[in-house]
Amino acid sequence: MMAELMIRKMEVKDIPQVMEVELASFQTHWPEDIFHQEVVENQHAHYFVMVLDNKIIGYAGLWIVLDDAQITNIAILPKFRGNKLGEKLFQYVAYQAMKNGVKRLSLEVRKSNVIAQKMYRKFGLVPGGIRKNYYTDDQEDAIVMWVKLNEE
Repeated sequence: MMAELMIRKMEVKDIPQVMEVELASFQTHWPEDIFHQEVVENQHAHYFVMVLDNKIIGYAGLWIVLDDAQITNIAILPKFRGNKLGEKLFQYVAYQAMKNGVKRLSLEVRKSNVIAQKMYRKFGLVPGGIRKNYYTDDQEDAIVMWVKLNEE
């Protein structure tokens, strides 16, 4: 039997499982209350979960302000990486941005995260600058990558 994979909007009840993905994915992680705030209060925030057989294995967040969107975070549980699930999730989130009329999509990625950078390049994102000492845990620089969407 095929495993069932789906992506849907994140709900408050998903946060404990999202925290598992967050803790397994990032050295510096967002606290639970930030996710709660994003899902409940932030009208610019759009969060999605990737669910495999009723278990959350990934999530992504997007802020949309006017015609700009920024991916706040995207993560797949380590044991599910390398199966193009990150690409699927990224594609879904970019599509949601386009449906909302977004013209530019951007994100920050660790300078050392070459695998993610390669994936983003597949979707047309290009480096647009550096944020020096962006990551608080180790002062690593972030590369800002962006792409134009919905071009006439």
